[in-house]
Amino acid sequence: MSEQAPKIYLLPNLMTAGNLFCGFAATLKMLQGALLQASDPDAAAVLFHTAIWYILGACIFDLLDGRLARLGGQDSAFGREFDSLADVVSFGLAPALMVYRVVLSEFPRAGWVVAFIYLLCGALRLARFNCIAAAGSTGSASKSFRGFPIPAAAGLIASLTLFILWWFGERDHSLGRWKWVLPPLMLFLSFMMFSRFRYPSFKGIDWRTTRSIPRFLVISMLMILTALNYEWMPAILFIAYLLYGFFRPFISPQRRREIEEEIGEEEEASAIDGEPQ
Repeated sequence: MSEQAPKIYLLPNLMTAGNLFCGFAATLKMLQGALLQASDPDAAAVLFHTAIWYILGACIFDLLDGRLARLGGQDSAFGREFDSLADVVSFGLAPALMVYRVVLSEFPRAGWVVAFIYLLCGALRLARFNCIAAAGSTGSASKSFRGFPIPAAAGLIASLTLFILWWFGERDHSLGRWKWVLPPLMLFLSFMMFSRFRYPSFKGIDWRTTRSIPRFLVISMLMILTALNYEWMPAILFIAYLLYGFFRPFISPQRRREIEEEIGEEEEASAIDGEPQ
């Protein structure tokens, strides 16, 4: 019996390909910068800065591919596996290499261990996620992640590095002593990937989600503020997302749904009709 070819949906997988490209480009820029570090430190710093933006760009592509797949009802096993492979490169290898280059290279043996622990935990988390998805787990698991997601971990590392460069090292393109924040953060995020804290996946939000005008204005202002203050606002958002997992158990279910915006039109209608959710 011949094997059935997997379905490959164009638009969502193009977004995943963009994610993979950003991860590859970030890795390439860091390697190029490492080769230029001794001869041209300024050019190496520019390449390193570019690598950070590629990692953040991968976060945007990763956000879009899932949204587009769910919008068109095009979730597939192929897309899930492809997305995980891209995530290993963009959110596992690239951040680990970035922190190794700027901090851990001064301690080669310990640096290898720290960087690899992060990469290993990220790969194991993605494998666990795929196993749960393949087993057909639905319900609340689809609305929240158990443990800190690896794209958010990579986004936090990259955005915090960008903030440190902007605030402390804008003139000499150096992280200074603040670079020592990154290795403990990487180990902490490795632990958080397998913690019991739950984080909203925001899968209930799509292009058809309705919101009140005040909430729409708040979201719009937040997006504008992020665009105007791109040096530090992404770090604030990722840190807030990380901290939210600690406070989430103490928030009432109703308030939690309002914050996470998981109540879509269909859920609201079923609640009004008295149907179970």
